[in-house]
Amino acid sequence: MSSATGLFVTFEGGEGAGKSTQIRRLADVLRSRGHDVLLTREPGGSPGAEAVRHVLLSGAAEAFGTRMEAILFAAARNDHVEEVIRPALEAGRIVLCDRFMDSSRVYQGITGNLEPDFIETLQRVAVNGVMPDCTLILDLPARAGLERARRRGAAGDVAPDRFEKEEVETHEKRREAFLDIAAREPERCHVVNAMQGEQALADEILSIVDQLVAPVTDLKMVEPAHE
Repeated sequence: MSSATGLFVTFEGGEGAGKSTQIRRLADVLRSRGHDVLLTREPGGSPGAEAVRHVLLSGAAEAFGTRMEAILFAAARNDHVEEVIRPALEAGRIVLCDRFMDSSRVYQGITGNLEPDFIETLQRVAVNGVMPDCTLILDLPARAGLERARRRGAAGDVAPDRFEKEEVETHEKRREAFLDIAAREPERCHVVNAMQGEQALADEILSIVDQLVAPVTDLKMVEPAHE
């Protein structure tokens, strides 16, 4: 858990799971209730990290191997943490982040075949003590997620990145890896069924986050006693 005064929530899952839609919906609801919300993403989220984002998602770093790619992700994450996330948490804000360290554990660690010790050491340095208070893993079969991503690309919403172009078996292996993380860290991770309707999924996510937001709100409402 983060020792800061804010709340740090991350969204994880495979391609086409609806993370971007759901994180925006949650931000809108929390803001409508008066919360100070920072919506951010990875790779990216800070000027330095955004500079690395294009290199990573375009596939330009692929030729240098998965190890170099993992190091670039970690460098971008550290800049994001120190320049954006940590200051926001210290200011008492709710930070919602589209992907974080679990994506590196899965994409570069599991399907990139990098040693677990290397990935965990890299992540420890990258996050520098800033851990999510809650991670929402949007889960759906890989084939369904890829079909959603392809429809989105065909509609012209966004061009597929290099990860979306990989084989369905690779994506299913990632799905299993996210579920394994959730099983190993149940206090932090919550698996939600991303096959359900958009509104039902939004309601379930809000019910999970509400349990964490309420204590933060209560603390802010307590006024110091007058002597």
